[in-house]
Order: sequence, then structure tokens, then C-alpha cells
Amino acid sequence: MILIVGLGNPGEKYKKTRHNLGFRIVDKIAANFQFSIFNFQSIFNAQISKGIIENQKIILAKPQTFMNNSGGSVKKLVLSYKLQVTKIWVIHDDIDLPLGKIKIIKNRGAAGHKGVESIIHELKAKNFIRFRIGVRPEKGKPKNVEKFVLQKFTKNEEGIIKEVINKTCEAIEMATQQGVEKAMNKFNK
Repeated sequence: MILIVGLGNPGEKYKKTRHNLGFRIVDKIAANFQFSIFNFQSIFNAQISKGIIENQKIILAKPQTFMNNSGGSVKKLVLSYKLQVTKIWVIHDDIDLPLGKIKIIKNRGAAGHKGVESIIHELKAKNFIRFRIGVRPEKGKPKNVEKFVLQKFTKNEEGIIKEVINKTCEAIEMATQQGVEKAMNKFNK
């Protein structure tokens, strides 16, 4: 069983923001692979959906804790389902990567991402898989990153984002079918 966590912030206000890219991608995975409808499970403080990709049982989770406290929700899921940390895949926006770039990594620090930091802190481990999705604009990293990631994508950016959402779904499918290393080799370019 694999736990795929999309990071974001709960509520309509944040729905289309850069910081909610993880939520959008797990929503697309659920739709593409006919997963159950997301429902809120208070025990995890997360929206949960279950399904199968390539004969692999998958739990999709969208923590409803706000980004900076995502780790508490993830820890409850890990303990409840008795998962190894290596069976956790986290999808999140990344200001250090150019808009639309995917980078799959494992066993790395948070690099300033507060949601990832929270997960590392709660699990006392960093050897989970991360699907980093670039949101950095062409003109470089903005001065006020916190403000930037809470803004919505521009119309031009939205086209790129729709492509990267589909591409990330392909990467997830490949990783479940052929292993994370193969997906890294194909998508980390």
C-alpha cells in the first residue's frame, strides 16, 4: 500500500493558488483512476480517497490542517495503516524549480518548504518520496515567497500547470508500475 499525500490549504479561498498544487494533482489522480470520492475523516484530519493503480492499493490524502501543520495528519495515517516511511509519496509545489518542472526525490531535507518540514518533524524521518512541482516564475524567485505561493496562477501559467498535472499523474502511474527509480530517470530532466 502506498500513501500519496497532496499538500495544500483547505478552503475555497486557496483552491486555485500555487500552494494547492498538491491537492489539484491528487484530485486528478483520483479522477483518472476512478478512485472513491474524497471524504473527510476526522481521525486523520484529512480528505481521503482510495483506489488501485497498477494492482497497487493507494490511499490519497489531502490534509485539512493548513500547509505548515501537514505532518500531524500524515503521521496519523502512517500509524493507522502501519506504513513504512518509504511508502509515503508527497506531492507539493516548489518555488526552487521553474514553473512546470517535475523533480522526484527521496531522503532529502525540506529546503524551506514548511509542509515538508512539518512531515519530516512529525515522522522523524525524511526518507519518503517527494514529487516536487515547480512554480517559480521566469523572472526568478519572488522576494515575498509566502505571499507569492498564496496567489492564483495567471492565465498563461494555468496552461503550463494543466500540462504538469497530467505529467505528474503519468509519473505516479509509472512509479507504481515500474518503480520510483524508473520514474525518476524519465521525469527528472
